[in-house]
Amino acid sequence: IKMSEDSGKKLTMVTCSAPVNIAVIKYWGKRDEELILPINSSLSVTLHQDQLKTTTTVACSRSFQEDRIWLNGKEEDITQPRLQSCLREIRRLARKRRSDGEADVDTAGLSHKVHICSVNNFPTAAGLASSAAGYACLVYTLSRVMGVEGELSEVSRQGSGSACRSMYGGFVQWIMGQQGDGKDSLAQQVEPETHWPELRVLVLVVSAERKPVGSTSGMQTSVETSSLLKHRADSVVPARMKEMIEAVHKRDFTAFAELTMKDSNQFHATCLDTYPPIFYLNDVSRRVINLVHRYNRHYRETKVAYTFDAGPNAVIYTLQQNVEEFVQVVKHLFPPETNGGQFLKGLPVAPTTLSEELKQAIGMEPMVKGISYIISTKAGPGPRVVEDPSEHLLGSDGLPKESA
Repeated sequence: IKMSEDSGKKLTMVTCSAPVNIAVIKYWGKRDEELILPINSSLSVTLHQDQLKTTTTVACSRSFQEDRIWLNGKEEDITQPRLQSCLREIRRLARKRRSDGEADVDTAGLSHKVHICSVNNFPTAAGLASSAAGYACLVYTLSRVMGVEGELSEVSRQGSGSACRSMYGGFVQWIMGQQGDGKDSLAQQVEPETHWPELRVLVLVVSAERKPVGSTSGMQTSVETSSLLKHRADSVVPARMKEMIEAVHKRDFTAFAELTMKDSNQFHATCLDTYPPIFYLNDVSRRVINLVHRYNRHYRETKVAYTFDAGPNAVIYTLQQNVEEFVQVVKHLFPPETNGGQFLKGLPVAPTTLSEELKQAIGMEPMVKGISYIISTKAGPGPRVVEDPSEHLLGSDGLPKESA
């Protein structure tokens, strides 16, 4: 925590980072818009922050005139309702701690305004769960500044539903809960990131374009019009959650992979069942689906799984021993448009050669420019404080540093 006696004005500053998570049992549909309560439980894998993260600095000073926020270098509207929910909730919890006589709290800052600066190390709104990492990071950082501890997933959920799952590392479930006030709609770690070290993740970035239909409006239309979605929430997901938790505990890749693919497919089926229908997958997405099934069929074993969120990017789950060959298969079928321009980002993957037999078994025509790049990553830890003061995104004047 940074205290700077800048011209006699005390400034408290904290910087934290938080991860992206990718659901394997999907959240789609709210029973309460305001509190962001889901119609079904969900389960996700938290990705490693070395590859994908949001970093947020919160500064607090009596000299600040108003709350302000900058996202990826650009000042945004702080009055946005979900942002306000998170700010209000953290401040309420901080006041509660103070009135409960928690002496260790730096309570001076409670009435002060905050400046928030946040950056992603990946394209925002490219369908890479930026709102989940963003709100998890915001809430975690605010909680550090205001001396709030305890159940923060309930707060971050009110910013973005899936953000509650980014409050933990590894394998995380969001328990839908039953109560009207949402107090029991919380995230819970199923296993830490160290539980399954062989599991690897490949994000196939199809297009870093904005999604045609945002998740918020998309899922509400689905709730209103899709009878398949109701069946999914009531009759399909509860059993799948049990099976998925079991598969994770046992590190049973086959069960994990098949459930992941089936659940992704059913989520996109509910989008198609929405009226008017929503299409998140494009031709490239469908080619990836086809490719994965042909690859698995060739080996008569489920070696690779795909999952897609509200956009065309594929997230591939596989085990360490299959990564090199599968990346090569992707390069073979989606030849990178540039010879340079890092096609593979993140954890290194050694090149390898494909057998003619495998190429024939897959038997698809290559498609140039289908995939812009691959992010190679794995499961990782939850939010953390960034200790190095040079990493602060705000300067001692409480405004974004030029580089940020």
